[in-house]
Amino acid sequence: MTETMDLFKSRLSPALDIGAGCYLLFVAVLSIVGNLMVLLMAYKRWSKIKPAELLSVNLALTDLGAAVTMYPLAVASAWSHHWLGGNATCIYYGLVGFFFGVASIMNLTILAVVRFIVALNLHSPSEKISWKKVKMLCLVTWLYALLWALFPILGWGRYGPEPFGLSCSLAWGEMKHEGFSFVISMFSLNLVTPSIIIISCYFGMTIKLYFAYRKSNTDNHRLPNIIRINRRMLIISVLISLGFLGCWGPYGLVSLWSIFHDSTMIPPEVSLLPCMFAKSSTVYNPLIYYFFSQSFQKEVKNLSWLCPVSKPCQVSNSVNDNAIYMISPDIKPRVDPRPAFEFGEMNTLTN
Repeated sequence: MTETMDLFKSRLSPALDIGAGCYLLFVAVLSIVGNLMVLLMAYKRWSKIKPAELLSVNLALTDLGAAVTMYPLAVASAWSHHWLGGNATCIYYGLVGFFFGVASIMNLTILAVVRFIVALNLHSPSEKISWKKVKMLCLVTWLYALLWALFPILGWGRYGPEPFGLSCSLAWGEMKHEGFSFVISMFSLNLVTPSIIIISCYFGMTIKLYFAYRKSNTDNHRLPNIIRINRRMLIISVLISLGFLGCWGPYGLVSLWSIFHDSTMIPPEVSLLPCMFAKSSTVYNPLIYYFFSQSFQKEVKNLSWLCPVSKPCQVSNSVNDNAIYMISPDIKPRVDPRPAFEFGEMNTLTN
């Protein structure tokens, strides 16, 4: 019993435990507020939401789910200087963390593929993405993530405490032999392959937009506006993908190192850093929307509960403001004389 309890005892100093708890609380608040904002914008725009935009809504759900189901327990454990709930909550924490992590990267992968397909059909506005197809893609994402999260419960892989004692994840150090096939398969199918697909799709989209721009002079100057809009969407999509991969990259490298070496050689303070950095991945998406989408920024500022009582405001229904989740724009010419460079300035998406 003593050995079991020691597994969940903090290896960090009390001051560092409190600091880690405060950091996680800050991340949790930002993540919950930010992703709720994204979902609120989607709810207010639901009658105008297009099928492909559901992928961005789905991504916000994964980030919000991770923040709500994981961070409160981690904060309470950090401030208690030991993991609360023992083995049962440790397995729960590892399962939901792995579940939402796989769901996020698979959602980003599907989003990249859809963006690439849309970019290939800039000249074909008749190409549609149906509600049925997008709903199926979202469902497959969740089912795929659930399957991988259940594998350690079913005996392939294992959940366990992190080396610093205040978090739980896949027990990397315990899978050197019997769980080695799980580690290789997990990294190959849920990190390496998705990363290659995401990079390839966005690189291919960049090349496609470049050559489309060079040929655009023969298309009555309509296509350049679409290229500018796609360029802004490409920037946002790439930043979101880089944010996720950048946050989880250091954690993945440390985890792989633990498979081939003795994990006890890593100081607890060092093993804490990539874990805390990975948890911040749920914060970046709303911030990217806010700083790179003027329409999303405007909608957030116009929420009625943020406005003075004496000066009520409401969310705009203008077609020029509804595009924070854009996947593909319509190529109809605009009447508005303003430049169509901004991400939120065109509303119609492919259905």
